[in-house]
Amino acid sequence: MSKHSHLQGIVAPLCDWFEAGRRLLPWRIEPTPYRVWISEIMLQQTRIEAVIPYFERFMNELPDVQALASVAPDRLMKLWEGLGYYSRARNLQKAAQQMIEHYGGELPADYHALLSLSGIGEYTAGAIASIAFGIPVPAVDGNVLRVLARLTGSHEDVMKPAVRKELTALAASLVPTDRPASFNQGLMELGERVCVPNTMPRCEACPIAEHCAVSGSPEAATLPYRAPKKPRRIEQRTVYVMLTDEHPRRVLLHKRPEEGLLAGLWELPNTEGNEPLPLTVQAVGESMELTNSRHIFSHIEWHMHGVLQIVKPFAVPDDYEFAGLTALLTDHALPTAFRAYSQMLPTWLGESK
Repeated sequence: MSKHSHLQGIVAPLCDWFEAGRRLLPWRIEPTPYRVWISEIMLQQTRIEAVIPYFERFMNELPDVQALASVAPDRLMKLWEGLGYYSRARNLQKAAQQMIEHYGGELPADYHALLSLSGIGEYTAGAIASIAFGIPVPAVDGNVLRVLARLTGSHEDVMKPAVRKELTALAASLVPTDRPASFNQGLMELGERVCVPNTMPRCEACPIAEHCAVSGSPEAATLPYRAPKKPRRIEQRTVYVMLTDEHPRRVLLHKRPEEGLLAGLWELPNTEGNEPLPLTVQAVGESMELTNSRHIFSHIEWHMHGVLQIVKPFAVPDDYEFAGLTALLTDHALPTAFRAYSQMLPTWLGESK
């Protein structure tokens, strides 16, 4: 990394910039290890502004490792509802249980021990270790990769493991022993607010522009380089909103398998194509066509067609349940994929939120 030794010059100005202008976020105001951990997991794939109310609600109900380890899984999913990527929440609970078993119910103040916990990879372990415990290790997420690629003028594909490893090693060589939290958070914040993606960065506002290989150059907007992704697979699906003909009404829900996409979550029953549900249903009146909807997962895109049916209550298999509005609002988390239909359930169930 000697070819980038000049980048030692970014450390002090970056830390000073972050400390002078950092946003007062809930997990920064009180950066306990538990709060830092929960915030970092929530912030994966999710904007800061969207996370704040979820974080505060989560902390109010599950303020420590013991509460998280023992909460009912359906309640945990409900607290996570709307954040998506639900495996994050399941891994949080697994990690909390591991902490009780191996670390006295606390997050370990050790980078490699943190890495051993469910759902904690190199970035998250680095963020917790540096922010909560002051350990001088790097925390390299997408924002940091972008900043480092532009600082060095690298045209290598940042999705390649070897390239990520090289840039992570560079970050590790720069983390100061006395200000690791400010340095790592400074790189992240720089990527969020100044060295922004998919466009020309705000180089005039950058505290370390003089050290950057592409500062002010149109080339900056083209970095970092990523090889084109494969197109997503498109699936046509029919979503069935089945309401009982009783008062108060209930809606039929299905629990997905414990493995695979949206594992273990409740959903509105749906089938591929125009296939009917594998249930014997006594409909009351005609079905109603609902709006079409689309939802994008990382590798799959669902194109959904909705059907509303009023049905007589009937006995359902173990992985189905008729739920009333109270259960829907307190216990059953429905993935955002179904929001076009689930947002109407309070009205269809004959009550308002």
